[in-house]
Amino acid sequence: MKECVFIDGIRTANARAHNEKGWFRNVRPDEMLTVLYTALFERNPKVKPEMVEGVFIGSANPSGMQNDIGRAAWLTSGLPESVPSQTICNQCPSGMSATMDAARAIMTGETDIMIAGGAEDMEKVPMGANMDISPKLFKRYNPMEIPMGATAEKVADLYNISVDDMIQFAIFSHEGAKMARDTGRFKNEIIPLKGLKDDGTEFVVERDQWIRESMNPEEMKAMKTPFKENGKITAALSSPLTAGAAIMLLMSRDKADELGLSYSYKYKFGAQAGNDPTVMGIGPIFSVKKLFEKTGLKSEDIGAVELNEAFASQALAVIRELKLDSDNAPFKKVNTWGGAIALGHPLGESGARILVTLLNRMKTDYPNEKYGLATLCGGFGNSNAVIIEKIK
Repeated sequence: MKECVFIDGIRTANARAHNEKGWFRNVRPDEMLTVLYTALFERNPKVKPEMVEGVFIGSANPSGMQNDIGRAAWLTSGLPESVPSQTICNQCPSGMSATMDAARAIMTGETDIMIAGGAEDMEKVPMGANMDISPKLFKRYNPMEIPMGATAEKVADLYNISVDDMIQFAIFSHEGAKMARDTGRFKNEIIPLKGLKDDGTEFVVERDQWIRESMNPEEMKAMKTPFKENGKITAALSSPLTAGAAIMLLMSRDKADELGLSYSYKYKFGAQAGNDPTVMGIGPIFSVKKLFEKTGLKSEDIGAVELNEAFASQALAVIRELKLDSDNAPFKKVNTWGGAIALGHPLGESGARILVTLLNRMKTDYPNEKYGLATLCGGFGNSNAVIIEKIK
């Protein structure tokens, strides 16, 4: 088996998915990818577009503007039509599934140079748009327990996660994201892209839109619970609707050496697992356990963790069950630059975004750690997990 190394990883900022207040309301999702492709080749001039042997882009809803966005965005960008490109759909893990597929193609020797990532605009292609689920599925599962918010409420009850604990978690997410933004930690991964302010003025978007400058626990506790009467989950404890894109340049180590490229981390191992869709948020418990069983690694071997925060309840359940860190924030390993509650969750993009951020975090804040873990849950009960390894 060949070694697959990460040469580069970049993303757009994550913006609010709103037709009046979203900074990217004038930007199509394929245009986000065009900006990233341009930046990727500018940052890596030894890699020419025609050298790429495959482009895999994840999208949770490949319809409308995102219809086969993997192929359409590549061609729209004016890039070589000879390069095969495709869209991969696996709900929220789509961007990570695309990366795993690309890494496997390299490791088996089928390819040497791949681009993988994800893109999603939840304003222009709303969650659930054009979805037509077979009635047979609802004979197996209660349809009232399938929606994301309902699953988060169920997980909070099953794992006895309190509102106070979730508020503490959410505040940590925003504080970590604000710290990373203000200290320039995201600068190497975010590619500037023109957007619109609330008043319609054009400006260059270089930061994530959803980060809160301050959080009031009492106000958070008084918010309505839209998913369940007298429930626990509020908007403040959930990932918001977002637009964004992220891509990575992956390569066989042999090819990277031949081209004289530098790299610090390689794809170690990946795992996917399925679970009960009515508690979809705990999926990483199963994919990470599977990954640990296959590799022999344990939670204490992991130096840094990027866990997508679909909801505070499911993120806390996963952290506690897998013993990835302390029982609640502040954390030393998990999402120290914030997570999806603060940064946003553009569905199919997020699996790629957390890998981009993990690579950046490891290199910046954890240079002596050998292993990093990225994992996330997905709608209908799918989860993915990937371990990256520092190269000596």
